[in-house]
Amino acid sequence: EIIPFRRYMGGIGRHAQSKVHGTSQGRWPKKSAEFLLHLLKNAESNAEYKGLDVDHLVVDHIQVNRAPHMRRRTYRAHGRINPYMSSPCHIEICLVEKEQVFSKVSAAAESGAPEKKKVSQKKLKRQKMQMDRSEGAM
Repeated sequence: EIIPFRRYMGGIGRHAQSKVHGTSQGRWPKKSAEFLLHLLKNAESNAEYKGLDVDHLVVDHIQVNRAPHMRRRTYRAHGRINPYMSSPCHIEICLVEKEQVFSKVSAAAESGAPEKKKVSQKKLKRQKMQMDRSEGAM
């Protein structure tokens, strides 16, 4: 599934699959996903080594920070040299062992009533004006 890009969108192409997430730009970051999967696998083996129950692990916190740039150089025309910088990152993940995993359930869903759809104030005013016009015409 596509990953929507909302903040750093410069130069990112538009794809129809992003419409599901309410944006037009997105990508399929295979390399980043593989790094996260390796990190989760490592965290799972660490938890198993510590004697935790692997089936009840839940991601409590995940954070990505910038790391210092690594410098290399690229050679250009007419004897010039430009920097060729990589931008690595530090990924921090915390797993917690929980007995039961609870899914988010709203109060309306618990009572069995269907959830109300949110309507903007502008749309409510427009509907009210149309109702007033239709009543005045009668």
